[in-house]
Amino acid sequence: MDGNKIIMEKPVRLSIVIPCFNEGKTLQRCVERTLCIADKHLTLEIIIIDDGSTDQSLSVAGHLAIKYPQVSVIRHKINLGKGAALRSGFQKAAGDYVAVQDADLEYNPAELKKLLTPLLEDHADVVLGSRFLSPDPHRVLYFWHYAGNRFLTLVSNMMTDLNLTDMETCYKVFRRDVLERITIEENGFGFEAEIVAKVAHLRLRIYEMGISYYGRTYEEGKKIGFKDGLWTLYCIFRYNAPRAPLPVQLLIYFFIGGAAAAVNLTLFLWMSYGGWRVIPAAAGAFLAAAAANYLLCVLLLFRHRARWKSGAEVLCYILIVGIVGALDAATTHFFIESGISPWVSKLIASFLGFVWNFLGRRFFVFPEPPSGPWKPQVGK
Repeated sequence: MDGNKIIMEKPVRLSIVIPCFNEGKTLQRCVERTLCIADKHLTLEIIIIDDGSTDQSLSVAGHLAIKYPQVSVIRHKINLGKGAALRSGFQKAAGDYVAVQDADLEYNPAELKKLLTPLLEDHADVVLGSRFLSPDPHRVLYFWHYAGNRFLTLVSNMMTDLNLTDMETCYKVFRRDVLERITIEENGFGFEAEIVAKVAHLRLRIYEMGISYYGRTYEEGKKIGFKDGLWTLYCIFRYNAPRAPLPVQLLIYFFIGGAAAAVNLTLFLWMSYGGWRVIPAAAGAFLAAAAANYLLCVLLLFRHRARWKSGAEVLCYILIVGIVGALDAATTHFFIESGISPWVSKLIASFLGFVWNFLGRRFFVFPEPPSGPWKPQVGK
């Protein structure tokens, strides 16, 4: 069904949030082109967030707010970043749907109307515009920027279990009630990775649609760079690890378990060759490694579910540590009694402990539903 036809059948209000930092040259054209998509069946609310601009952006935004009643302006006295600007805009948005529009005109505002279609048909909760799905015009620019974008999208997809083609896209359109369920934490360009992760956590209905792209060079004002890419990679890990698919979590835990195993092995050898008996040495080394393991799990992998106020969680963790500790000590003792050297015995026991620890923590101590595609709830 045609997007315009749907809008005619069901009048809606669309809030368009425009973060702006030193975009005085393009801001007016951007807003006026955005206003052109309105008709008697689609009303607009345009929210400009001037994020501490040092050029004429604030003056242009103020002039637009006076000229057009649909336009309002929020001012940040200092530059806080794109995520902070969007957070301010989302809080003010009052439309049925909320969209993001950059002020630099790399994206064509006319296509926002098209992106509303799956939402208005009630097929989607979130629609993303992909620069890599469309036959429409796409400016040819930096290869390494493109490669980095695709790499970040791939890593994000591995963590969220989605199959997006353009995680970093500006064009994201939401039902407003969806945004009300999400707290934006990132101030900078990490917002893109964060919002995709949190949408995936909610198991929402996500659609992609091809869009055109009129990219800029750095000389023309493009701002995102290599450091932003590294921070985005960190944000993908930070916001997805607690709910990543099991194979991905196992890979992450491999590094956590490896660090804990190194603590375990080092302390055991130190105590063993220091005259300690096998069982006390194995138990002491294991307890120290368990503490290191738990700390790393809370900080890196399962931290969103670490609620020490829950007595059941504490008891569950202690129980798992006790069971795995007993298995570790018994396994180590068994192999040593079988004539295997202490360090090889401990190495084998540490590997088995790695598997037991992950399974115990993942399914008993830190249970967390996975991210991924939308699944209908029972009764709906």
